[in-house]
Amino acid sequence: MNRTNRDILRIAVPAIVSNVTVPLLGLVDAGISGHLGATAYIGAVAAGGMMFNLMYWLLGFLRMGTSGLTSQALGAGRRDEVEQLLSRSLLTGLLLGVGLLVLCWPLREALLWLLSPTDDVANYARAYFNICIWGAPAMLPLTALNGWFLGMQDSRRPMLISIVQNVVNIVASFAFVFGLDMKVEGVALGTLVAQWTGLGVGLWLVKKVTAPLRTPPAGGEAITVVDEVNVSDSQPSPPIGGSRRGAVYIDIFLRTFFMVAVMFFFTSAGARQGDTVLAVNSLLLQFSLLFSYVMDGFAYAAEAMCGKFYGAGDRQAFRRTVQAVFVWGGGLVVVFTSVYALGGLDFLRLLTDDAAVVAASNVYLPWATLLPLCGVAAFVWDGVYIGTTRTRQMLVSSAIAAVLFFGCHVVLTRLFTEKANHMLWLAYLLFLLTRGVVQTIYYGRLFSPEQFRRARSRAQG
Repeated sequence: MNRTNRDILRIAVPAIVSNVTVPLLGLVDAGISGHLGATAYIGAVAAGGMMFNLMYWLLGFLRMGTSGLTSQALGAGRRDEVEQLLSRSLLTGLLLGVGLLVLCWPLREALLWLLSPTDDVANYARAYFNICIWGAPAMLPLTALNGWFLGMQDSRRPMLISIVQNVVNIVASFAFVFGLDMKVEGVALGTLVAQWTGLGVGLWLVKKVTAPLRTPPAGGEAITVVDEVNVSDSQPSPPIGGSRRGAVYIDIFLRTFFMVAVMFFFTSAGARQGDTVLAVNSLLLQFSLLFSYVMDGFAYAAEAMCGKFYGAGDRQAFRRTVQAVFVWGGGLVVVFTSVYALGGLDFLRLLTDDAAVVAASNVYLPWATLLPLCGVAAFVWDGVYIGTTRTRQMLVSSAIAAVLFFGCHVVLTRLFTEKANHMLWLAYLLFLLTRGVVQTIYYGRLFSPEQFRRARSRAQG
């Protein structure tokens, strides 16, 4: 195995482990809420978790923007900029977290209106939200910190933070619920304790990374920051322009908004066709979720490594990384598509014992089987474009894909009314495919030899 692939796996594997802990924690929370004595508790924890997932997903630019800018500064050897990005991203996350606290009431009510739960579930979800919102000033700086670690080519520290956070969450939730006889509030307090613990662990770990940055290398030699990543003793770079960071953040926010809009409409369009179709679509989307847990790890590797090589002006290493990540992505497509095609029904039976839902799912299973193939390019390009902070092109690709999704849905469902859910799936697959195609078209123009010569000149200047 060559060095490029070793470096990809060094970043991808810990990132995949971090991703896998997310559904495991959700299962534990669901299990705890399922033993509280009322079904409304289950719905409240699920609704509360979804409310925060939506908010933090929309604010994911903190991680992605920080990662791309940091990896480029690292590749260019600008030590002062690396430290500035850390402090400014943490401060931005803290301010946004405090902002969510200030706006907690209208946010809570707006999200509950979108979810439209029953009155009992809504009341318990409010209690859950009112406690967990105090974790926002911890979660958002932690999101930025994880992006900074990734930009430093380090996904092991975020993995460690995630593992510690989840273990604390599980232990604390059990203690509050079963030890102190609390209900939904106990689950929420467990989450809150884990969030602040995660931030504390992250700030402790970051000291080990920033210490070498503050020590001038003897004799002009490079200093080791993380593993085999070196930051050269280059001339001090000018302060990071707030407008540049702001533009990156806004582009990623709007790109995420388009993606959230598509996913929300996909769910609501299925719900309008009845409970069975809603259940079918929700189950089949787990195929996409499973693929994303693994593919995201390789996208993170592309993000970190491509950003570093772009910042250094190393076009050859950049192209090798892009090609290698696409090879890994192609292999995963073959594996996941084969598993879904051969064992899709068995997997659905693990998720539900409702024979009617499984039978209805079988009709739409071919669409779900195509999810990895249609989505793989978008995953890889997102990593490349985030790492190189080509966020405007990401935004354009998502906007074009979203417009195509909504347009196709309107036209196709009117032409094929009896096949409405088939047309919904077709529109969604076109959305995924279009994002990848548009970014592929951009690639040649954005990453020309001239672009890398300019980057190399900046790094050497």
